[in-house]
Amino acid sequence: MKRSLTRRIVLNGTGLLVFVCAVFPVFWMASTAFKPNNEIFSTTPKPFPSHPTLEHFDLVLNGGIAEVSFWEYFRNSAILALVTVVASSLLALLAATAVARFRFRFRTTFLIMLLVVQMVPLEALVIPLFLDLKKLDLLNTLPGLAIVYIGFAVPFAIWMLRGFVAAVPRELEEAAAIDGAGPVRTFFKVMLPLVAPGLVATSIFSFITAWNEFIFAFTFLDDQEKYTLPIMLQFFFGRSGNAWGPIMAASTLLTIPVIAFFLLVQRRMVSGLTAGAVKG
Repeated sequence: MKRSLTRRIVLNGTGLLVFVCAVFPVFWMASTAFKPNNEIFSTTPKPFPSHPTLEHFDLVLNGGIAEVSFWEYFRNSAILALVTVVASSLLALLAATAVARFRFRFRTTFLIMLLVVQMVPLEALVIPLFLDLKKLDLLNTLPGLAIVYIGFAVPFAIWMLRGFVAAVPRELEEAAAIDGAGPVRTFFKVMLPLVAPGLVATSIFSFITAWNEFIFAFTFLDDQEKYTLPIMLQFFFGRSGNAWGPIMAASTLLTIPVIAFFLLVQRRMVSGLTAGAVKG
């Protein structure tokens, strides 16, 4: 009994420590965004602002960064994230269904290559992708950058969705076929609802990949009108000093859509898991 209680205390304490380490940077970012400059640079740091202010948010939202509105950066990031989520989810679902349901030549090699591709450091791909986009005349364009993001998101999404597709009993598809459903109807009516939780999980990964990415966007884009939100943050870093208030305010605004998207699809993921359990 005593041993079980000690084990529970250790596990709960470890979980609490991990939670604090994960949440504290986000809390400090949001807290600093509301502090005036004299509190930000104070030698006695305080967790909460004594005199909360919105001046940093006003500068980011209405001040104009490098003569470009904040909302133009937001629009570019939103377009890239939306296109990446939709395209990568669709391609990954079709590919995952193929590798999970059919046996074809080089199938195992294809799956291994998907793993190998993810082991390559992203920094090593900057120059090759730069040259490829230049040849295709897609450099300094949002569609070119979207293709790069989709290419990064699809291999991981295929591996994740493959497990969900393989877990769907073949008897369900056979029962649908006996009832007269064709392959397309079986796919949308039987397969798709059961793999929806995996589709939501992969969409979260794809969204974060496109929304937070900096290196490729900064390398492949030249026009400031096409810059994304992560690139916008660099304008607050200067040789004479960094504007930490606007940096934290912009970072907070950058984080809100990710949290909102996760909370939105999390509910659907849970409902999809429940539906899958009932139907399975």
